[in-house]
Amino acid sequence: MTQKITVIRGDGIGPEIMDATLYVLGRLDVGLEYEFADAGLVALEKHGELLPQATLDSIARNRVALKSPLTTPVGGGFSSINVALRRHFDLYANVRPAHSFPNTRSRFPSGVDLITVRENTEGAYIGEGQTLSEDGETAMLVQKITRKGSERIVRYAFELARRTGRKKVTVVHKANILKTTSGLFLHVAREVAAQYPDIECNEMIVDNTCMQLVMRPEQFDIIVTTNLFGDIISDLCAGLVGGLGLAPGANIGEHAAIFEAVHGTAPDIAGKGIANPCALLLGAAQMLDHIGQPDKAARLRGAIVATLEAKDSLTGDLGGTGTTLGFAEAIASRL
Repeated sequence: MTQKITVIRGDGIGPEIMDATLYVLGRLDVGLEYEFADAGLVALEKHGELLPQATLDSIARNRVALKSPLTTPVGGGFSSINVALRRHFDLYANVRPAHSFPNTRSRFPSGVDLITVRENTEGAYIGEGQTLSEDGETAMLVQKITRKGSERIVRYAFELARRTGRKKVTVVHKANILKTTSGLFLHVAREVAAQYPDIECNEMIVDNTCMQLVMRPEQFDIIVTTNLFGDIISDLCAGLVGGLGLAPGANIGEHAAIFEAVHGTAPDIAGKGIANPCALLLGAAQMLDHIGQPDKAARLRGAIVATLEAKDSLTGDLGGTGTTLGFAEAIASRL
């Protein structure tokens, strides 16, 4: 049965990597129908707004979206489009896998296989209570953590561990200093962990976590943490395995899910046909898992690994001289 998804082609290199991704999905024969929608600078030029209501309606109807990187203009009162999407659809779980790939410019070409589960709607990113004193000398903001938000993100991490056969969840916090906010998160995490005796759980302070990730990333399986810490840790993990060009992300809620490449729009190489499509392809693999096609997701990931192993048509960031579409064609040939 055909499933319709919303496709946002994005800005900068976004259209190029999206075209490459849809080409590979077409060769994989996943039975998807695409409803294209605008967001970002393209939407601003066409519709006068960064995130048109028609795009929100499309995602609400289809409940699944595949999204390329978007540009939020600097200044002028523009707020982050990604944050706006997460808030509008209550996409509370940001899921970022980091996996070692062969023939990448990485400190860890093997041994890394972990997932960061980041709370997506609370903490320092809520944007509430931001004030600047009249003399410009003092800035403040409110950091809010709730029992509900903490409970559902930690439960998501443990359910993910059960569903995927992973054995350990590491709860990352700063409760030794942030005794109310991070303290509440840790307290709730302990309550949830007690309900999953089959999954090992350990606790780690965020600064030690960063050090341990650099020294021995193989000790981690699933990391669950709050918004700001998760943002930093997930990028650190991407750096361990070759950078954001190999970093997909999923934003999951009760009623919608958006899958994406987490890197930027790279305007300096836009239109040149040399962008690496792997991050969006890996995001598409997460999407296939989500919609009940894990076998197709595994085939896609396997084809990416096989192409990297063969050093076939790799783009410049991976040490090759290939093009975006040529790389996609090489991946599709190994499905």
